[in-house]
Amino acid sequence: MQTIYLAGGCFWGMQKYLDQFQGILETEVGYANGPDTAPSYQDVCHDSGHAETVKTVFDERIMPLETLLDYYFLVIDPLSVNQQGHDKGIQYRTGIYYTDPSQRPVIDAVCAREEKKAGQKLAVERLPLANFFSAENYHQKYLDKNPGGYCHIPVAYFHMHDEMSRKG
Repeated sequence: MQTIYLAGGCFWGMQKYLDQFQGILETEVGYANGPDTAPSYQDVCHDSGHAETVKTVFDERIMPLETLLDYYFLVIDPLSVNQQGHDKGIQYRTGIYYTDPSQRPVIDAVCAREEKKAGQKLAVERLPLANFFSAENYHQKYLDKNPGGYCHIPVAYFHMHDEMSRKG
């Protein structure tokens, strides 16, 4: 098992999106890479400096990190600074945060490929994880509990695994 922390705008949709894929063993939404004090959701919404992030535990044999990051890039705007969809603010920045330095070459290779496609430097942070604080329980699996909840990720992306299974 490996763990990576992915910030991609509002964490509700990113968690729902990642949960569909085989090899994703566990996800948890929280606040990362801000000050070392555990924030509340209200703190984060008032520019605490943390990013809404999904802690993602995965089986590298089933879901290689490169593939996981390819999926991540499908649902973010990697050029947008502090905004994804209609969500604006520092908490909605994009970032790939790691605790295992051996993941850095894969992260850099995927980001280099994405930069080449975009033709410009990405706004995606690539940093070691400084800290991660679990979000309040009502945020965990939010879109499963509230299927009509807002999300910047198109609903069709929550069913990619189903589509790939039918084709494959």
